[in-house]
Order: sequence, then C-alpha cells, then structure tokens
Amino acid sequence: MRTRFEHSAGGVVVRRAPAGGWEVALAARRRRDGSLAWGLPKGQVEPGEDAAATALREVREETGLEATILRPLGDISYFYVWEGERIRKKVTFFLMEETGGDTSQHDFEMEEVRRFPLPEAIRTASYRTERQVVERAAEALRAVDDVPGGDAAAGGDP
Repeated sequence: MRTRFEHSAGGVVVRRAPAGGWEVALAARRRRDGSLAWGLPKGQVEPGEDAAATALREVREETGLEATILRPLGDISYFYVWEGERIRKKVTFFLMEETGGDTSQHDFEMEEVRRFPLPEAIRTASYRTERQVVERAAEALRAVDDVPGGDAAAGGDP
C-alpha cells in the first residue's frame, strides 16, 4: 500500500469564561457510524502557507472564530487509510485566544461548534492525541493563571 504524507495545522482556541476559568472551542463532525466526533479545528497546510497561517485560517473556517496565536503546542502524528492509500499525518497545534467572530458562522464541514469549560473539553475531545494537546494547553494556561495579574491577552507568557 502506498503511503502519502500530509501536514495540517490547527488550534486550541480559548477564552476566559464569564464565571472564571477558561473555555475551549471544539468542533463536531459526523463519523461514518452517525455519531459526533468532537475535535480541534485543523486543516491542510497549503503550498506557500506556514503552519501558523494555516491554523488561523482553519480556526476561522471551521469555528467562525477569530483568534491570535499565544504559543505553539507541538505536533501530533498518526496514520490512517483513505481510499486505499495509507496517510501519515502530522498536525501542528497552537494555543490561541479568541478575539472575535461567531460560532454560528462555521463552515459546512462542521455540524456544531461549542465552547466547553477546559476540564470538560479534555474529556469531550474524541481522539486521545487531541485530548493530550488540550492538556498541554491547560498546563500553559495554569502558568498564566499562577502569575499575579497574568492574562494571556495582556502578554502573559503561557
């Protein structure tokens, strides 16, 4: 079986929750069995585009949200088979802070976009590797919260 490499990029988009703490935007699409798979917004890095630009574009397209990048969160890798071809995929993720937009403006690929409290987002993400990325984001955000006056948008270094 032939193997092809793909590179995608995406984001863990957070905002301060009205009641305190952080919320994470997750997007859901239908699996072949009809169930919803909740995940992070991500998509293919286009020729001439860097991973950060891709991540911001995909967040906007798949969630309807505008965001700024706070820091890289690293990569995940996995294999899958699509139409008889083995795909080796690397996804580069960034921690992002929501700056605007509207989740009702997500594209057709997503059935639903919803914000979850950070601990619930970790439990809700359908794929183990993406749960691990959200856990990395949580660690970075705890560092911001531990700094007196720490605010990711005000330049706190998550």
